[in-house]
Parts: sequence; structure tokens; C-alpha cells
Amino acid sequence: MTPPPAEALLFEVPPPPTSIERLLHLADQYTQHNDALDLVLRTTATSGPNTHADSALRTAASTQSAIKAIQGERLYESVELTETVMRLQQLAFLSTASADLRAGTARQLTALAPEAAVGCAVTLATEMRRRRWASAPVADHRLTAVQCDALTQIARGHVVAGSSLEREFTRSREPKVLMSTLRALESRGLAERSADSAHPAYVGGPPQDRVRLTETGIASLASVLELPPARPSAAPGTTPRPLPAAAQATARSR
Repeated sequence: MTPPPAEALLFEVPPPPTSIERLLHLADQYTQHNDALDLVLRTTATSGPNTHADSALRTAASTQSAIKAIQGERLYESVELTETVMRLQQLAFLSTASADLRAGTARQLTALAPEAAVGCAVTLATEMRRRRWASAPVADHRLTAVQCDALTQIARGHVVAGSSLEREFTRSREPKVLMSTLRALESRGLAERSADSAHPAYVGGPPQDRVRLTETGIASLASVLELPPARPSAAPGTTPRPLPAAAQATARSR
């Protein structure tokens, strides 16, 4: 059998993640890092600084890679974009610093990292769409508003799942992610559960399942982050001003 030409194989290589997708991947990486620290902190074994050092340094390196990807977009500088890069630099610094600390202190340094990474993704998506940048993702219009909210909550590391008395449940912040919504996302391959990877719901309880976005879920969420609102029918400044009271009286008398 004749092997396919080398040129044909090139089309089978998946495209690299966009800068927005990189930030959502980064949020997931920080969530996994924090979950691992939570489980360490809930064990009876004494943990030293080396318990999480490698993971902390990997997240720092991934953060630096995300910064380079954003800078590679060559977007015109703005206050929002500058602050986004600065926030990511802070995350990289905190993650690097946490590698030399014990688990309890290290956990505090990266506690808000997943949500911060998602916030940076939202800002970047807004900037790309505002400038109509060529690399701005095409929206996945199949997602409902509830599903979009659920994907965002999952990306922020706010959703876990578990079971009690043979009934499954979810735990999340507002807006709540219901089990029915999670199952719908799972059926479409947008979300998945990482078994026993999140901290227990109560002291002495079993670990919970972390709900995470799949590759497809990350791409779908990246496509709907901060979609611009519907444009008004009239351009700003074209709405006619009301006539003065004297002019209105004159017009009525005619």
C-alpha cells in the first residue's frame, strides 16, 4: 500500500490553541495544582516544600508561555491589554515563589489563579472582538445561556460533583450548575469529571470529582467569551434632541 504523501499528513495536525484557549488551559492547570495541594493538606502526612514544587514551576512556565502567545498576537497596546499581561506576570511570580513554601502557604498564593486566568481570557477576547481581529474565535451558537454560564464556572474551578445515597449532585458557586446541565455538557463532550481529585465536602469525607472542560469545551467557551452586545440601530450621536419647550409650542400651534 502506498503511504500518503507528506503534504497530506500536514492536514491531520490539529491547529495550535489560540491565546484565549491557552488562558483557559492555564486556568485548568492552576485548578489541578490547587486540588493537589488541597488533598495534601487534608492528609495526616507532613508535607515539605518539595511536595508541590514541580507542579508550581510547571504552572509558572505555562503562564509565561501564555504571555508570549498574547504578545505574539501583536495587538495594539491598550490599558486593558497591558493590565492583562501584568496580571499574568504576577501569577507567574506567585507560582514560582510558592515552589519554595510549604503546602499551606503555597495554596494561598495560587488560590485565585484559576479565576484570574479566566478573567484574563475574557479581557483578551473582548479586545480581539472590539478590534475585529482575524484570530477572534467564531461563536458556538449552539450553546444556551445556562450552558455558557456553566462552562465559565467550570473553567474558574468552581464546580465539583459527587454522590450520596446513590444520588449524584454538583456543588458550585452562583450561578449554580445543576446536574442536568452538567450531564448535557458531558453528552456533548464539553465537560468531564476527574474522579476523586477535589477536596472532600466535609472533614473526613471522600474526595469529590473535579468537573473540568474538555478540549472541545475549552474551544467552545473561548468562542463565546464576552460576545459584543447587539449594536443599536442608530449610530451614537444621531438620536435627534428634543425641541425646546417654546419650539414645541410653536409647532403645535401650526
